[in-house]
Amino acid sequence: MTKEPLSKPLSEQSQSGGHGFGTAPVFLASISTILGAVMFLRFGYAVANLGLTGAILLILLGHMVTIPTALAIAEIATNRRVEGGGEYYIISRSFGTKIGGAIGISLYLSQAISVAFYMIAFAEAFEPILEWVGAGYGIVLDPRVISIPATLLLAALILYKGASLGVRTLWVVSVVLAITLGLFFAGNPTVEALEGGLQSATVDGPDPFIYVFAICFPAFTGMTTGVGLSGDLKNPRRSIPLGTLAGTVTGMVIYLLLVAKLASSATPEQLTDQLVMSRIALWPPIIPIGLAAASLSSAIGSILIAPRTLQALARDRVLPTGILNRVLSQGRGAAHEPVNATLASGVIALLCIAMGDVDTVAAIISMFFMVTYGALCSVSFLEHFAGNPSYRPSFRSRWYVSLVGAVMCFMMMFQMDPFYATVALVIMAGIYVGLNYAHRDERGFSAILQGVMFQLTRRLQIALQQSRAGSRVQDWRPSVLAVTRHSLDRLAHFDLLRWICHRHGFGQFIQYIEGKLSVDSEVYSRIVEEKMIRRTEASHAGVFVETIVAPKFEQAVAQAVQMPGVSGLPNNTTLLEFSANHPEEIEEVVAATRVVTPLGFNVCILRSTEMRFGYRSELHIWLTDRDFQNAALMILLAYIIIGHPEWAHAEIKVFACYPAETIDQELEKLNEMITQGRLPISKQNLTAIPYADKVSFNRALEKNSSEADLVILGFRYSQLEDDPSTCLMAHDGLNEVLFVSANEQISIF
Repeated sequence: MTKEPLSKPLSEQSQSGGHGFGTAPVFLASISTILGAVMFLRFGYAVANLGLTGAILLILLGHMVTIPTALAIAEIATNRRVEGGGEYYIISRSFGTKIGGAIGISLYLSQAISVAFYMIAFAEAFEPILEWVGAGYGIVLDPRVISIPATLLLAALILYKGASLGVRTLWVVSVVLAITLGLFFAGNPTVEALEGGLQSATVDGPDPFIYVFAICFPAFTGMTTGVGLSGDLKNPRRSIPLGTLAGTVTGMVIYLLLVAKLASSATPEQLTDQLVMSRIALWPPIIPIGLAAASLSSAIGSILIAPRTLQALARDRVLPTGILNRVLSQGRGAAHEPVNATLASGVIALLCIAMGDVDTVAAIISMFFMVTYGALCSVSFLEHFAGNPSYRPSFRSRWYVSLVGAVMCFMMMFQMDPFYATVALVIMAGIYVGLNYAHRDERGFSAILQGVMFQLTRRLQIALQQSRAGSRVQDWRPSVLAVTRHSLDRLAHFDLLRWICHRHGFGQFIQYIEGKLSVDSEVYSRIVEEKMIRRTEASHAGVFVETIVAPKFEQAVAQAVQMPGVSGLPNNTTLLEFSANHPEEIEEVVAATRVVTPLGFNVCILRSTEMRFGYRSELHIWLTDRDFQNAALMILLAYIIIGHPEWAHAEIKVFACYPAETIDQELEKLNEMITQGRLPISKQNLTAIPYADKVSFNRALEKNSSEADLVILGFRYSQLEDDPSTCLMAHDGLNEVLFVSANEQISIF
């Protein structure tokens, strides 16, 4: 999608030249569209095929979609300053061009096709005249001889007079509708209906509920028509919510009364006549007149708002090419009348009128409106859940109302036609992907999801913290805090943490930056953090990274251990690292261990080499009679590490080194731990090695594990304090070594 420079976006253009309408045009546009062609032509059919109960259910289900959408639109409209472009402008200014464009294009198509739908229905109001011509003169006339010229005339009038003509017409049409409905409700039942009473039966072989719903649903979609006048309203933040909700509720009440009147006034067979309301009304000709007026008013409403939506899309450079955006964004006069957009909308309407069938066009409109309303309700629900401080509407809906609306939309879409529902969603997703590419720097769906994830994480952390008192030692999992000054030049430390955190654990990887906290050190720390984040993304590591500035390493560790864990629970393990080629680093490791051990943290110290864990095929655990406290943690860490895909072909080997007189009993305990703990360690990989002294142990260790990719050894804090170099630098014939000291009670069965 091109990003050629065009006229200024809507947000930068003055709309002071708008017409300054009040709330009444919003209400009139909504109610005159709601009480439109479908009401006159298809609700008798609905009652005939569904019965009174089914028709009431249809109305209620339809409003389970439209009322949440109306509330969402009313809410969004009060979040920002509203200008021209109707629903698209409101959505795009609250949620960004990418979300607004994806919804706006679908919305525009539904509005443009609606013009065709209403003009086809307008032509059907002349059915008695066409039948009279056919009977009297033998000339069979297609309704398109009326619908096509009428559409051209309507487009010409709108182009010539603009929105002011449309609003004046709405007043006239609304009066005609009121008279029409009054005469209908004052009418008497047919003779056959008087004999049968209230009709709850249906015709033989009735159409399925979902088919009838798809045909009748466009009757309820007019509630947002008035929103399209946003650029011509004096106070849109007040007029849009008030006019939209008033129109929606009024329309629902009238429809419920309508189906009750139809069911009590005609038989199911009579109700199949699409002009059955003429049989019931006090003055029959008023129904075709009302149908013509309603269809015309609905068409006027659609042809007023569709071009304004298209113009707004073009001004925001949402359309695929620069030429389209430039041409369709142009407006005429102080009110920025969308001349070119009106011409384009008229062409689309004429193409759809050529189809000529009300039911086919109604089904298409239903799908477009459903996907648009579903997206609106979904975004409203997510924004509620995200709790973004910038989302501050003065009118508030409820998150569960938006959720019900979204669920109903998508459910009814797939009930109506799974194939076209899938196509509609794929098209909308494709539009979003294209806009995401063309408008990379603008706010998109990911911004809302980030807010949702923030809220979800916050709530989960609180829930986990509140439930930690009831946790058991069997439920232990590593929550690891790794602190290093070498994140930029070594990867072994980071790799080990991401393996531990792949599935079973949680990890924070902290880069220590030596120095005092200042503006310069803070800026540098943010640069380092960005590099670490990119590494995390590239390696798909489930690790949270950050930096700490402190004068000394142990002070950084002291600060880090006071931070909350990313899981919502406190960290329980500290992971430190030094290079086998730089034994001078041991001093910092010991200092850090001295800080965390008294606090009850488990301590893991990685001695890294240039082998970088070799081929990741063998992981060796060495257990001695001094490792009773460490054994469970050592085995559990080994199990967690080989669960990572990079260790997929690795096996764990356990070497049990005990004095000869106790080795049988210790092996029995170890076998029970492995069996009861359901650990993937076969008996063939469990080796007993009796030893008499430290020298024999060292010899056995280097003989059996010199080729191992990772060796896990236990240690005690007292050993480290007494002689840290001997404790950590022994066994120099090994590759990577992980020294483990458990300070918690951990059970693996």
